Amino acid sequence: MNTISSHTALIYIMVVVSAADGAMNEREIESIRDLTRRLPAFREFDPDRLSATIEDCSAILQEPEGLTALLGLVTQALSEPLRETAYWVALELALSDHRVALEEIRVIETLRRALGLDKLVAAALERGARARYQVS
Repeated sequence: MNTISSHTALIYIMVVVSAADGAMNEREIESIRDLTRRLPAFREFDPDRLSATIEDCSAILQEPEGLTALLGLVTQALSEPLRETAYWVALELALSDHRVALEEIRVIETLRRALGLDKLVAAALERGARARYQVS
């Protein structure tokens, strides 16, 4: 199995969640761009690599057992603290279009298990993400 950078792993997570409902919409792509620009985890990331990284992820997902392979790459690439960040960016992507599809929920739960996140930690991250998108 090849190794990937933590930047690539976080982008792969966002792409997986974004594509879970069958398509990546413009709002989701813009959310990925925005997160890679402003999060400290991407401080050393070259934004010119974003499109190629998204394409690489899409190619992996097209392969048989692509999601399984991708999750293996991601978990291998991320430190413990960045696994929480990965879960948080997954939630951000799911909520970015103001609706969460059942497929996205399934992918996020699969991701939680693959990352080995405690259910209480995941619940706290989920609550924080929901609070960010609340409207009165």
